[in-house]
Amino acid sequence: MNLRERIRDWSQPIYYLGQNPVTLTGAVITTSTALTNIAFWFYDVFLPGPPHPYIGLLVYLILPGIFVLGLLLIPIGITFRRRSLRGSGKLPGTYPAIDLQLPVVRRTFEYVAVATVLNLLILGTASYRGVEYMDSTSFCGTTCHRVMDPEYTAYQNSPHAHVACVDCHIGPGAGWFVQSKISGLRQVLAVTFHTYSRPIPSPVKYLRPARETCEHCHWPQRFTGDKFLVKTSYKDDEKNTPQTDVLLLKVGGRTWQGSVGIHGRHLADAARIRYISTDNQRQTIPVVYYTDDKGKTTEFISSDAKPTQQQLDKGEHRTMDCVDCHNRPTHAFDMPENAVDKQMSLGRISPELPYIRKKSVEVLKVDYPTREVAQLRITEELNNFYRANYPRIYQTRRTLVEQSGEEVAAIYLRNIFPDMRMTWGTHPNNLGHNDSPGCFRCHDGSHTSADGQTITNDCSACHQVLATGEENPKILSDLGMK
Repeated sequence: MNLRERIRDWSQPIYYLGQNPVTLTGAVITTSTALTNIAFWFYDVFLPGPPHPYIGLLVYLILPGIFVLGLLLIPIGITFRRRSLRGSGKLPGTYPAIDLQLPVVRRTFEYVAVATVLNLLILGTASYRGVEYMDSTSFCGTTCHRVMDPEYTAYQNSPHAHVACVDCHIGPGAGWFVQSKISGLRQVLAVTFHTYSRPIPSPVKYLRPARETCEHCHWPQRFTGDKFLVKTSYKDDEKNTPQTDVLLLKVGGRTWQGSVGIHGRHLADAARIRYISTDNQRQTIPVVYYTDDKGKTTEFISSDAKPTQQQLDKGEHRTMDCVDCHNRPTHAFDMPENAVDKQMSLGRISPELPYIRKKSVEVLKVDYPTREVAQLRITEELNNFYRANYPRIYQTRRTLVEQSGEEVAAIYLRNIFPDMRMTWGTHPNNLGHNDSPGCFRCHDGSHTSADGQTITNDCSACHQVLATGEENPKILSDLGMK
């Protein structure tokens, strides 16, 4: 049997049985969605400007789904028609012949062959573009905008703003990719039926280990030596008197001397520290296991937190990694005092305006019903304050007052999201110990071993304080920095 005969024998039943409403509908759906997808791809490639995120949802997810549905309807229709004809006894023993010599029949088969190849190419491209779109920052941050608005806003103002979400939340490899998509499906259902948590829980329960993501760019061996840190804050007096803290952070790492400093003692060697936390945010840590350079493991038990054995068994048993301290490396939210001090030191909120620090923090801490109301009231309150108490300053420096008011409102909009129940301090930041326990979760002086050792809470173990709350620190003058 030659090729022509094989094609004839294969195509006769499909041609005959394919003449039914379901199959024809599938062919129409497949063709129309294919043309629509191609048109949108043309727009995406050749026309300027990114599409609206919901357009991306339509083009890369919904339309390919409809395209596949159309393809499935074609064999489904053929199968149902065959069963129907067989049940009624009308299924022919020999299907009507197809004369490939007829130009119209030959062109029809040529069209079907070309369409099949194109459909395979379109399906493959759509699948690839769909996965690519779902891995994009735009999809992660803006498609489910109300849910992810707080995290996406913080991301845009972070040092990792140019790092794709999937680089940290998924990383390379098929295993974590599949796991993330399964988790993502659950999240899509939660968004669809409004069953998602408010706020988004932190830390992420099934986040890939930091050694497989963070350390592609950051690794302990490179964090050596000390870090000189200068931080300026402002008093709540009329002059917004600046005060400076100067610290020498013992960052450390792995050096020729071995593992030293903060990174060296905590992360330079795998599985050096393990712990048990008994709360969802890993803020209560009653038990710590520390393995020293000789391989000896010591158990430290807190005398303050006194969990039951059942609580310890149900608690999270975790090997310490980067995100246990750097738990908000990208999605960090400020406290009002720190945020105002930061913007004042940058000049975006003018320290020349009397009581601007005190008044800014005051209006930021008010409980506003919505973000829109907050933006309006914050700027109005600051304008009214200077109009009533410092009319001359308001008249002569009104632009500066209004600019500062807008920046204070921007601080609120970057940190507070009433719809998601996000307010000041909702997500504690473990880097340091000023705004939340942070280091003191373990370094509190109450974690003691059976042989009397205690996890140190000596400040000098992590940093050397060179100046604290000074208006003109001598150390900065000695170093030529003032």
